[in-house]
Amino acid sequence: MKNLLAGTAAAAFAAAGVIGMTGGFVAVSTGPASADAHGTSACLITKTDTNPFFVKMREGAEAAAEELGITLNSYAGQIDGDHETQVAAIETCIANGASGILITASDTAAIVDAVQQARDAGLLVIALDTPLEPIDAADATFATDNFEAGRLIGAWAAAQLGDEADNAVIAMLDLAVNQPSVGVLRDQGFLTGFGIDIADPNMWGDETDPRVICHEPTAGNEEGGRTAMENCLAINPDVNVVYTINEPAAAGAYEALRAVGRENDVLIVSVDGGCPGVQNVADGVIGATSQQYPLLMASLGIEAIAQYAADGTVPQPSEGLEFFNTGVALVTDQPVDGIESISVAEGTELCWG
Repeated sequence: MKNLLAGTAAAAFAAAGVIGMTGGFVAVSTGPASADAHGTSACLITKTDTNPFFVKMREGAEAAAEELGITLNSYAGQIDGDHETQVAAIETCIANGASGILITASDTAAIVDAVQQARDAGLLVIALDTPLEPIDAADATFATDNFEAGRLIGAWAAAQLGDEADNAVIAMLDLAVNQPSVGVLRDQGFLTGFGIDIADPNMWGDETDPRVICHEPTAGNEEGGRTAMENCLAINPDVNVVYTINEPAAAGAYEALRAVGRENDVLIVSVDGGCPGVQNVADGVIGATSQQYPLLMASLGIEAIAQYAADGTVPQPSEGLEFFNTGVALVTDQPVDGIESISVAEGTELCWG
């Protein structure tokens, strides 16, 4: 994994130029300036173009597109949850005759009709990171095992508390009220790892365990994390475990806790593995995080589109899964028996952002 990521990262470089604005998203073209108008082209559609996770994803797509001689157009919403601009981006990709689309969907159910239009038009559609609902609405999914990412931090948190896990007061800082699949998988994975029974595995917030005192949306950013943490503290100021959908939300939660003098006695866990998040693990802001690899997701996605354009091959999922697993690793300097992890130093070598 390290060698593959390092090789892909070495190939990534900033070779993009803004070519226009359409319906609230930025279109970026990457590829040889002399690319034939009838050659292979691909689209990358992310939730935003500011989150370091999606920035790294675009770098991976750009590097692979440059290497393979593919013209890449990239689109992003203004904020996480900006569904309509993603629909508009799909329509643009169809009209432009792209061979395939890579997408991290803001609304994993509502986007399905637009995705089907693209597939009906002959485009290969690959979901990155966030499975669609249903997952087979896309031709393939390249993603972290998000349930496993959540399970790892849940099991680690329970192990850190030991016998006191039975008395935990847990705040769940989720993504969005429309419950996109990535948020549900991480949430339910955490609860399972912590030893809490879940009800419907396809939604969060319906468990009955009294240790869980809140589920608050964060929009996956620091401001949202701070507000969500404040709301949970208002429900129960004795919170001592905080699950966060990602590391920006974790940073916001920490600030809210620090404002009330609780930053040193609350255990925060998260998912992402970006360089700022890994540094927050080193600094004690986050106890542990599950690291994923967005550059790899996108570069493999571009390779799959190139193969599809060449001979119609559709990528297949990993054995035993409904998606192609691009890997996850628990990053902490407080390892526990029975839970595989890597150190902060190792996580720093593989981080992004």
